[in-house]
Amino acid sequence: MRSIQRTLTRSDLTGIAAVCLAVCVIGVSYGATAITSGLPAWLPIVLSVLVLAGGAEFLFVGIIAAGGGPIAAVLAGLLVNARHLPYGLALPDVLGTGWRRLLGTHVMNDESVAMALGESDRERSRASYWLCGLGVLLAWPLGALLGVGLGTAVPNPDEFGLDAVFPAVLIALALPALRDGATRRAALAGAVAAALAAPFLPAGIPVLLALPAAFLALTAGSMIGRIRTARRTSEFVPSNAPNADRTTAP
Repeated sequence: MRSIQRTLTRSDLTGIAAVCLAVCVIGVSYGATAITSGLPAWLPIVLSVLVLAGGAEFLFVGIIAAGGGPIAAVLAGLLVNARHLPYGLALPDVLGTGWRRLLGTHVMNDESVAMALGESDRERSRASYWLCGLGVLLAWPLGALLGVGLGTAVPNPDEFGLDAVFPAVLIALALPALRDGATRRAALAGAVAAALAAPFLPAGIPVLLALPAAFLALTAGSMIGRIRTARRTSEFVPSNAPNADRTTAP
């Protein structure tokens, strides 16, 4: 594979750097939240390295801090991370083979997948995935470590708005893709499904419901487009076409 400098543009590198910076900032909030919830200092750091999934880790820490059992916290985290299954199916040529696939699966997250799917060229997609994934692998534990160190000085991290940085960056990355009508309709369907389910389901589950809703919207849009194309084609077929039935006089 060509070097990353030759494969990715300056805009790609800037976007990945912004994502990693946002991940680090959210990691600070995560580490501080874990400490202020009474959890041991080593727990968020170990989770940030071994799990490397912010949503699942926040949910795990929240359940433990609320008095829930570790088994329930682990099962909830696994359920939230079930969205990685379609991620892997969408990126078969990016993860590589052998030990690279193991490492590639570990660094699979929302950010690296979003950066990879945003590229049309396979080489650029692969380079974006690996650079963003490895960057998050460094940024997330670093942020958690800083958060643990600053946890006693920041009694309530949400007052500083750190929890809003990460979603804001993801929205900024998704905005260019929303120029496409089909993508926009799928995103809207997923957002509506998640918003309707949020008041009734635990955190993380509405996101899972957004995936099939977006898929159904894409499938329906594709089928409608094919039907319209078929109708337009049939309208332009002349009645005296060579394949039309003809009756010859005796």
